[in-house]
This record gives sequence, structure tokens and C-alpha cells, in this order.
Amino acid sequence: MKTLIAQDRPHLPPEVHVVSSPDNARHQDETWDFLHTHSQSYTDNLHLLLVIFLAVALLPAQRSQIAAIANHPRVRQAERLITEGRASLAADDAARARRLFDQAIDHLLETPEDDPDRDKIERYLQNITEEIYTIDIESLGAARALDDIRFDKSPLDDIREMTFPIDPRMKSKVRQEIELTTSQLPLVVNDTVLGFINYFANGKGRKTLEFALRRSGRYRPMIFKILAEEGVPPELIYLAQAESGFLPRAVSYKAAVGMWQFIKQTGQTYGLLQGPWTDDRLDPERSTRAAAKHLRDLYNEFGDWHLALAAYNCGPGCVDRAVQRTAFADYWELRNRNAVPIETTNYVPIILALTIIMKNPADYGLANLEMEEPLDYDTIEVYSNTSLQLAADAAQTSFSQLQELNPAILRGVVPAGYFLRIPKGSAAGVTAALELIPPDKRDVWRLHRLQPGDSLDTLARTYRLNQSVLVQANPNFAEAAFVVVPQMTPKPKPGRTPAVRSASKRTTPTRMARPAGNMPGSFKKPATRATPKKPTPAPAKRTKPSPR
Repeated sequence: MKTLIAQDRPHLPPEVHVVSSPDNARHQDETWDFLHTHSQSYTDNLHLLLVIFLAVALLPAQRSQIAAIANHPRVRQAERLITEGRASLAADDAARARRLFDQAIDHLLETPEDDPDRDKIERYLQNITEEIYTIDIESLGAARALDDIRFDKSPLDDIREMTFPIDPRMKSKVRQEIELTTSQLPLVVNDTVLGFINYFANGKGRKTLEFALRRSGRYRPMIFKILAEEGVPPELIYLAQAESGFLPRAVSYKAAVGMWQFIKQTGQTYGLLQGPWTDDRLDPERSTRAAAKHLRDLYNEFGDWHLALAAYNCGPGCVDRAVQRTAFADYWELRNRNAVPIETTNYVPIILALTIIMKNPADYGLANLEMEEPLDYDTIEVYSNTSLQLAADAAQTSFSQLQELNPAILRGVVPAGYFLRIPKGSAAGVTAALELIPPDKRDVWRLHRLQPGDSLDTLARTYRLNQSVLVQANPNFAEAAFVVVPQMTPKPKPGRTPAVRSASKRTTPTRMARPAGNMPGSFKKPATRATPKKPTPAPAKRTKPSPR
């Protein structure tokens, strides 16, 4: 796998891994393209690879589904590599395990298109990706590093400059749909919009559409609420669907990140704090609020939602110059005259196509598609630097679930002053459990919920501690619900870098167009790095979010 050091993106911390699909995925069919683009970019991700293949090895329900291809040469070879990888993992040889798991998945992905069993292998991989989020990453033990934060590829990167065939029979149908559709976002039907409707409804984009629609269930109530509060059309939710597929850690090749794809400068303009420990552009709720304000400002500036969407993509300055150069304040005229960047020529049609489809789900076979349940959580303020693993211990949940609730936390430590999301109904218990740990130790120490059969001896072996250390930290061990687990590993102390709102001569905030130029698609943390210096800025003061 080709990897590059994160220094090529200076605004991202060195621990961030930005992962995209391998080159050969361009030659695969729709499902394989979908898997590469949207399943946590697992082909270059050791930990999710381990999740995938341990699921294969350990879940009988999954194994039964591949019985029909168990003797396929590629499956047998993959199974052999998986077995060797598990053995290497048990022997604490994570590097060799990574190589073996990479080889296994590459071997399956290279199945020829004319292989008669290729569809079965495809379904097998689809089932595995659906299980990724349900598997506890903690079961991987030493293979998971808390600071390994993975990013997903933006789905727009693969289609923003492409065109697609249209079905001539579709035009009249879509026109009828629009006549019966109520939308605050003006809808237009032309060949480009029809081409993208056909792509998402019947072509390779179908899998992408269904994936995003299912995942949108987590965020739809929150997004609609914020869009209404900011006075912008609810249909703008489909901008997030186009930009990220509702993946909070989506990253484009132009270094825009998050569900709403903010570049660094625009995020700062709209109050999204960014630093080495947290990045609010990745926070679904905060970034949605910022995107709604940004879009409202753009509409107030241009007086037209299509121009506002174009400006969201290429920057208001770009649209300003196009209007001045052509004397047309109309997006479709600018598009026809090639006055906007090529990616912007498709950006608005993509959003309109998604809007038309989602406004008429029954017409496109989506009415019965089940969405994921909305996220429900409590919020607590963290008063001292606290490891995300300790917070997970206190909430009696998995690290991965807490990470899903808090995607803006980059390096496994929650800075003081941060409002942490925890499972619904757990606020009082988490607060009480954290009080068991001295404030200056919460970034390294852990908690263990006592289970039947636990003893000082078993816990000392589990956490590789001397029993005397556990006894000293837990004088009332016999009556305790949680055991305090001292850890001696020092960590750098995080701080919060405040966002500075730029002064501007414009009536609306100054915004910067998304930078041009290709960005590498795959980044990896260097094997060695210097210990980070402690950030000097004081923690930023936050306004507590409304309870959910």
C-alpha cells in the first residue's frame, strides 16, 4: 500500500491517517467501488482490517454465508493468510499481522470480473462491511492504538468531474415529480441533472446512495432542526449527502474535511476550533451549525440558492469574478459559458439530483430502506484532560462507540473544557466514576468494572501491574464497583486553540475558495516522531450545547 507522511497536509496532525481506495478499485464494479470508498477505508487500515477478518474467523453467522465458496482458491488463500495473521497478532507481531491481512484482502479484491463466484465473494464482503460498526475494537487488544484516527474518502471525489448517460424516458417522469414536489430549494430538470439521477438511481451510484441514506438516520433530526433554526431550506441536507455520505471524518483530495467539507480557513471563520487534539469540522452538530450559517450568508450575498451552492463549492470570490466577467448572475449561464471550475459545473446538479430522488423515494425504490437510529446521548463537561479510553471505562461502553459519538477528538485525549458526548442516561454514573481518578491522572489512568472472578492477581496480570500498586490505589477493593488502574505512561497535555473570526470589508464573513491542486490519497503516521510540545493557548470557553 502506498503511504505518505502527514506533513504534506500541515493543517492535520501527524497522527492523522488519510486513507483512500487503491488505484485498481477504479476498474472494479459498483459494489467494490462502494466498499473502497465508504467502509472506513479499510484496505490501508490495520485495525479495521482486523475487525473485518476477525469477524470472518469468529462469527459463525458470517462464516456460514461463505460455505458455498469455502473451496474457492482465493478464499482458501485468504483464510490461510487470516489464520497466520491471527497467530502473528497473538504473538504481538502487529507489523507482520498487518502485512498478512493486507495480502488477504488484496487477494480477494483482485478476483477477476469473469470469475463465476465473484458475486458470492462480493456479497460476502458486503456482509462483512455491515458488521464493522457492531464489533468491539477493544477486542483487538494491542493491535489498536488510541491515537490512530482514520479518515474516509469524500464520495464526491470520484464523480465531480464526470458525466453520465440519461434515460430518455426519465425526463417526463422527473418533470411530473417536480410539479408535485414542494421544495424550498429550486429544482431544475436538464440533461446533467437527469444523468446524475440515473447514476444514483440505476447506476454505480446506487450503492453509494443507499449507504448514505441508511447512515443519515443518525443525523437527520439534528440537521433538520439546525437548518430550520438558521432559516435555510431543509433540502440543504442533501449537500451533506453529496459531500460526505454523512461520514463525519470524510476528507476530500482538496483537504476539506468533515460531514460538510470545511477547509481550514472557512471553518475558522465560522467558529470551528481546530488544533492537534480536536477539530470541530469533524463534529456533526457544530459543523452543521457552521454550514447553515455559511450557506445563509452566501444566499444573502448572491440572492440565489444555485449561486450560493456554487460558491460553497468553489468560493464566493470565484463566483463573483464569473458574474463580473460574463454579466450573468445565473448559475446555469455561468455553467454553460464555462465560467466556473469544472468540478462546480457538476456540483449543483448532483445536489439537485439527490434532492429530487429523496423527495420521491417510492419512485426510486427507496421507500422501505431502513435508516439507522438517531444518535441519542448525554453531554458532560470534562474539567481535566481525560483519555477517551478512561471515559469509555466510566461509561461502561466501548472505545469505538465513544469515538463514534465524538469524531472531533483526534488523539484519544479529551481536553479540559470540552463537552463530551456519552451514552444516553449515563451522565451521573460517568461523572461519579471519573471522580475516583485524581484529576492530573485522568489522561493516563484507567478504570475496570469489577466482574465475577476478578481478583487483584488477575487484574495485575491483565494490566501488567504489581499487586501492591493496585492495593495502594484501591484500599476498599472488596467493596468497590470500579477498580482504579494506575498507568505510568506519560502523555503530552492537550490545549484548545481558539478560532479567530477574520475581519472583513465585506458585508458577509470573508471566506477562502477551496485550494486547487491534487492531494495525495493515502497518508500514514511516520514510524517515529518527536514528542509533541505542550500547546500554550489556554482552553477555549465553550457554550454548553442544548441537552439531547
